[in-house]
Amino acid sequence: MQSLDTDQLSIHIVAPPDVVYDLVADVTRTPEFSPEILRCTWLDGATGPAVGARFEAVNKVSRGPAWKNRPVVTVARPGHEFAFSRTEPFSGTLVWRYRLEPDGGGTLLTESYEVTRPISRLGWFIIGRLFGCRNRRADLHDGMRRTLDRVRDAAERAA
Repeated sequence: MQSLDTDQLSIHIVAPPDVVYDLVADVTRTPEFSPEILRCTWLDGATGPAVGARFEAVNKVSRGPAWKNRPVVTVARPGHEFAFSRTEPFSGTLVWRYRLEPDGGGTLLTESYEVTRPISRLGWFIIGRLFGCRNRRADLHDGMRRTLDRVRDAAERAA
């Protein structure tokens, strides 16, 4: 059986932290960056990042159907940090976080996840068999690398 606990990756971006924050905290732009997100929309009248705001994300991996989840924003500190918690039946709870630090005229952006409630045996069965994810840890690591590269490209174009 697979397991997940935590992982993180960082990238230097030649753009100020506020520009980078605006990109990662605008969840409606997440499909531009993440290889697994098809769509994100704010829920319950929310129009932007704020603690407690919810959004709906539609995810898709290489095989299997798309699925929806409804994360909740847990940290929204412009220019510093954006985080949300995602809980799904059988798939535990993951907290995704973006930390921003000034770095030599640019920004050091760190994307991470932490599993705060483990994925159940049934969840791993679904992930492995239905969705064909044989190494979810490697898939998520690769997804973070691709996301960070795309955020860097967008931020540097905007700066």
